[in-house]
Amino acid sequence: MPRSLFVLAFLFALTPCAAQEAPPPLTEADGWRSLWRAQLAGSQAAYSNWQEGGVNTLAVTASTAGTFERVLGAFKQKHDARLAFGLLKQDSLDVRKAEDVIRYGVAVQYRGWGVLRPTLSLDARTQFAPGYDYAPEAEEYPTLPVVPGERVKVSDFAAPAYLTQSLGLTYDPDRWYSARLGFGVKETVVGIERLRPVYGNAPDQAVRVQAGLDAEARIERELVRNVFLKSRLGVFAAFNELGNEAPDTLFENTLTMKVNDLLNVSLEVATLFDRDVSAEVQVKEVLAVGVSVALLGGS
Repeated sequence: MPRSLFVLAFLFALTPCAAQEAPPPLTEADGWRSLWRAQLAGSQAAYSNWQEGGVNTLAVTASTAGTFERVLGAFKQKHDARLAFGLLKQDSLDVRKAEDVIRYGVAVQYRGWGVLRPTLSLDARTQFAPGYDYAPEAEEYPTLPVVPGERVKVSDFAAPAYLTQSLGLTYDPDRWYSARLGFGVKETVVGIERLRPVYGNAPDQAVRVQAGLDAEARIERELVRNVFLKSRLGVFAAFNELGNEAPDTLFENTLTMKVNDLLNVSLEVATLFDRDVSAEVQVKEVLAVGVSVALLGGS
């Protein structure tokens, strides 16, 4: 894990000197600027009479991601979506979920103030299927019926779902980076009653609403030829927790290395901190080799 984080930090340091030129600023005459790709990645290992040992595994992940931008008069709108789902079969264990993401965001900017642009943004994040902890400990889930040695369901579709609405200013020089700061409202939706305390909601509280400061920074750039970095840092600081709790933070980084028109290698590293869920920083790392197809835009 630390090696992956080091690689991403090293590439950030290289960005100013090695990156390729950004695309020209979007204009109304360009219509929609779209980039939408689909990827199928997997890995497999099988052993028979292999004296050094090994575990039979099969992992498959399907994903699609896209950005869609357009300028209409003094306004610019940008849509950003990602869907991913993966399964893992290991030896005699049941099939387990390896990746599960539903993410959609939209931002509308008023471009009449130069690089400082009033912005309304909406963001939604959840998952497709139930998630389980296969080695639960009772102290981690005091409100759930934990049985030692048995899996416990800890998530599902819309349990949780995070919705954020923000109104503020974006610094956007129409290059490979942007930053936004504003006032926001965040809803934590947990549709399954027994899972609500796991995510900080009261048992009778299907939706928990918080108001606070919302900030975001983005980088989308080709570092060197056929090596692309997409990074997003989102921070939400609730007014009722200012000065007492660290803000909710989601830092997502995806490094994609294009081998040819179909094959690419991607490394995703994401860190999440939400005190209502865990006092520890949550970390996800996914290294994938797969076939990628441009559905719109790109090559």
